[in-house]
Amino acid sequence: MPTRAINLHLVSDSTGETLASMARATLARFEDPHCLQHRWFLVRSRFQLEQVLEGIQAEPGPVLFTIADRSIRHSLEEFCGRLGVRSLSVLDQTLELLQTEIGEHAREKRAAQHVLDADYFRRIDAMHYVLAHDDGQGTAGIHEADVCLVGVSRSSKTPTCFYLANRGIKAANVPIVPGAPLPEELGDPPCPVIGLTIDVHSLIEIRRHRLKLIGGAGVRQDSTDYVDQEAVKAEILAARRLCTSRGWPVIDVTRRSIEETAATVMQLMEAWHTRRARAAATPPKPQDPAAEVMGRPGG
Repeated sequence: MPTRAINLHLVSDSTGETLASMARATLARFEDPHCLQHRWFLVRSRFQLEQVLEGIQAEPGPVLFTIADRSIRHSLEEFCGRLGVRSLSVLDQTLELLQTEIGEHAREKRAAQHVLDADYFRRIDAMHYVLAHDDGQGTAGIHEADVCLVGVSRSSKTPTCFYLANRGIKAANVPIVPGAPLPEELGDPPCPVIGLTIDVHSLIEIRRHRLKLIGGAGVRQDSTDYVDQEAVKAEILAARRLCTSRGWPVIDVTRRSIEETAATVMQLMEAWHTRRARAAATPPKPQDPAAEVMGRPGG
């Protein structure tokens, strides 16, 4: 049975990040959705709402919205009812559940998730950190990192670090280069170190594409080894052995999106901190006085 083509209207009084993420995650559950998305973001006035309503009337379809202003929200719902299109406030059920559990009514405040609070400035600080510590730069600042990602060239370290920065996580990026030593700071790392690895054939394709982008004049002299299958295979194997020898967990990013890789990184970070907390809370074993006596020369 063929699927119907629909217009999907996303209406928000903020940046629309929440709506866009929910729509993307939901539509991914369908085999081949024929869905034209209409994004109406930063809708905060009557004039802006009128433009939205005209758009919905011109191309009718379901409406997903996050609107805090009761008056604007009521007008939108009333218009959709008259037009015969379905509308849904995507946060209502979650808000109702949390209000019941917390015992407090949520604020009717638009863009509450985007206020300039400590979390906002932490994300900005993390973004600056990633820019300053990308691809092995500023290794002396690793002691400030929340996590350190290591791996061979083009194994998704940089995009993963930027994604983590958007979550307020300072992520250092250290490449594993054949024949080059790792920074001394990783001898006794102050934060979790996580390796990223990738399938040989996928990595070669990524590197070939990279060389094409650089252009003939910018191709490095070692470009043959850079994309040679046996050399790349040896490079990946050596990197994995290095991580294993140091007890660093490794994530295979071959079939993972950046979001999935970042989520796994955050899980491993949490596990690392849990182990550290347990180790710190475990009291040292009391020494046996008899052992001290027995250990003395001539005892």
